[in-house]
Amino acid sequence: MKLIDLVERECARLEQAGVSFGHGTTNAWDETVWLVLWRLGMPLDELEGVQNLQLQPAQVQAVETLFNQRITERVPAAYLTGEAWLQGVPFHIDARSIVPRSLIAELIAECRLDNWLPRGGSLRILDMCTGNGSLAVLAAMAWPQATVLATDCSAEALALAEANVRRHLLQDRITLVEGDGLAAVNGKFDLILCNPPYVNAQSMQALPAEYRAEPSLALAGGEDGMDFIRQLLAGVRLHLRDAGALVLEIGHEMPHFEAAFPELTVLGLSTSAGDEQVLLLQHDSWPERRP
Repeated sequence: MKLIDLVERECARLEQAGVSFGHGTTNAWDETVWLVLWRLGMPLDELEGVQNLQLQPAQVQAVETLFNQRITERVPAAYLTGEAWLQGVPFHIDARSIVPRSLIAELIAECRLDNWLPRGGSLRILDMCTGNGSLAVLAAMAWPQATVLATDCSAEALALAEANVRRHLLQDRITLVEGDGLAAVNGKFDLILCNPPYVNAQSMQALPAEYRAEPSLALAGGEDGMDFIRQLLAGVRLHLRDAGALVLEIGHEMPHFEAAFPELTVLGLSTSAGDEQVLLLQHDSWPERRP
């Protein structure tokens, strides 16, 4: 069997099985190419050069076994390969953390947060709910003058984050701390990044199996999705320098956010998913007299 014929066959199987995407790919074809080339130990961007390669029966069987697992267990593809990319940067990943996909990464990579950072001098950045450490790594890469504190309440996720910090040789600039929200934080920061658990209870019940395979601790935000965010916004202003900014991802929860925090002034930051999934808050986002 030619490699391209195997790709087409397994792609059809994914489509027929109705698996859910969003953990590194957005469609059956891209995910099939990724998994087939990975399983066969081939460069992931070399399909055209190897598509007519004649495969041995053992190679075909290895691919079929992998796709059987993907289909029957609904394991996210990134957990199967142990690697995911965010803005072209590779990261170790497994079931200790959600698969990196934060929209905040777009803003970092496209330098669209620079206007809210002080000019010159060192920067102090906080990445809350760091998971596998991907945003902390991207921030350290984007701002060489910055030191980054990355926190998470999951010791397992932080162990994975440590592996990624070491992978990218950033141990001298990224500090990892275990703790729940602001309880793990001291001092003030020029920039706080946070992709917290924000999925509301009803949406959690409707998540595809692939998303339910991820740690619920990193997804579930309570009845309205705002449990963690309430705690964060109650105290985060004290950890922002005067010109500092909080960049907060809330996904599709803008109606719940507005209902929970009608007094706040926020700026929606444009991403590939729209203008209301990532918000920016500064000192004057809070009214002078807080409720």
